[in-house]
Amino acid sequence: MKNRVLFKWMAALTLLISGALWAANGVDLTQSPEVSGTPEGSVKMPKQQGRMALNYVNQPPMIPHSVDGYQVSKNTNRCLQCHGVEHYRTTGAPRVSPTHFMDSDGKVLSNVAPRRYFCLQCHVPQTDAAPIVENTFTPSKGFGN
Repeated sequence: MKNRVLFKWMAALTLLISGALWAANGVDLTQSPEVSGTPEGSVKMPKQQGRMALNYVNQPPMIPHSVDGYQVSKNTNRCLQCHGVEHYRTTGAPRVSPTHFMDSDGKVLSNVAPRRYFCLQCHVPQTDAAPIVENTFTPSKGFGN
């Protein structure tokens, strides 16, 4: 019981400190895209484009199309309607990687593993938008443009 109370106090303190740091750095937490709609100056996602080169080994491929309105929840995954094992041949979309069917112990499952089910955790829509923060990243040798 003491550990649970201590954990709650530590979590509350962490949230309070991180909020104060964000506020000190001028981050307005009330102005997120979910709250205020599309931010000014945001990049419009293209409907469809060619696939971009990968920048490093095992990089999750970027999504070459808009995902606006895609629903990915515990009950449905819009991505699998095109990329799933049952559909990719008819849609022409790349098939979900076999690695997405393994659980954390390496056991092969009949469906996409829960830890790989929420596609947008790793795969992001590609765009040529300017970086939000300065970035000096260069692709690994043999990768990228």
